[in-house]
Amino acid sequence: MTKKIEKTIGGKESESLNRRTFIAGAGASTLAFSIIQPQFVMGTSANTKIKLGLIGCGGRGAWISNLFVQNGGYEIVAAFDYFADRVNAYGERFHVSAAHCFSGLSGYKRLLADGVDAVAIETPPYFHPEQAAAGVDAGVHVYVAKPIAVDAPGCETIAASGKKATEKRLCFLVDFQTRANEFYIEAIRRVHAGDIGNFAFGESSYHAGCPWDRQFQYLEDDPANPENRLRAWGLDKTLSGDIITEQNIHTLDVASWIMNEPPLQASGLCARKVRKDLGNCHDCFTVVFEYPNDVGISFSSRQFEGHESAGGINNRMFGSKGVLETQYGGQVLIRGEHPYPGGKTPQIFTEGAVNNIATFRNNIVNGVYDNPTVEPSVRSNLVAILGRTAAYTRSVVRWNEMLKTKEKLEFDLTGLND
Repeated sequence: MTKKIEKTIGGKESESLNRRTFIAGAGASTLAFSIIQPQFVMGTSANTKIKLGLIGCGGRGAWISNLFVQNGGYEIVAAFDYFADRVNAYGERFHVSAAHCFSGLSGYKRLLADGVDAVAIETPPYFHPEQAAAGVDAGVHVYVAKPIAVDAPGCETIAASGKKATEKRLCFLVDFQTRANEFYIEAIRRVHAGDIGNFAFGESSYHAGCPWDRQFQYLEDDPANPENRLRAWGLDKTLSGDIITEQNIHTLDVASWIMNEPPLQASGLCARKVRKDLGNCHDCFTVVFEYPNDVGISFSSRQFEGHESAGGINNRMFGSKGVLETQYGGQVLIRGEHPYPGGKTPQIFTEGAVNNIATFRNNIVNGVYDNPTVEPSVRSNLVAILGRTAAYTRSVVRWNEMLKTKEKLEFDLTGLND
């Protein structure tokens, strides 16, 4: 049978109904991850492999495909990538026949009509809302990478898709590794139970080098070529959402998880200090998020060499009785009147995805359609967008005002093959 580890993430309700309305109904606040034990593969349901289609065959798509294969409960039967060379290479690697490898902008639609049970979406974030919605409409289960969107309308689409998936008895899972880690789950459960007392202030940071070095060549060779721009999506703020959305969302998600409600407003700034003059993303952000009850969270990020200074994905929340400290890949603990020793998370990047893949399969097999990862993922994505908007405008931006503007990012698809 299935060994299921479930932790309920409680916490106070938001004092502003308006700030919750956007994501209400998208899912409950109970997060779970499951580990499929070997003895579980005895029943008919467990022995039936889920026919999986992979949407997005780049580096992460290939990496996570290995984890789906290692799970043993999936069979990769179809693949899509805009670039034919990439999807064909993927097909050879994962034994997907050429007849089930699709390319072009609308190739994912042909994949959805190819008899798949579920899809894993690993394309540039700009495309996630449209592709996830199409998956739900096609009646397949959806596993989607973070970030779920690059703008507020995209987040709204994901929220609606998650709700529709539940109504259609489909599974919809957003892949955040920290929310599937036992130490993060337990530490934040204790925080919500009051173990660090009343919140005073928090710190959130993502300091790392640039992960897009290999993409610079496409913009150096021919920046006007639309396919080169697509290959260099990590350097394009419309396709990626900029670094605060595409990468820094990991630490902002932990902060949002701790607070368990949206911020009231944010102020900040961003710049390009080191990065080559290619693309239009920034390489550093500084933002302050203001929450109810006079709680502030300061956030900073960089995507350039730190010269041996401390880096990584770090969060701290100071309270009247203690402090929570988390480091992605490092230690998670609580100091203070109610200490929690927690533990280290050196393999969280892989283990989190492994746990999420197991949960996704377990939910499909057992008909669990509550889809609890959607609502908090939408909120965290909107927190990143709020911070980005404040940094771009160098002004105070209120949460409700951001939602009302419904600013949508548009990428010019002219010149790309359908």
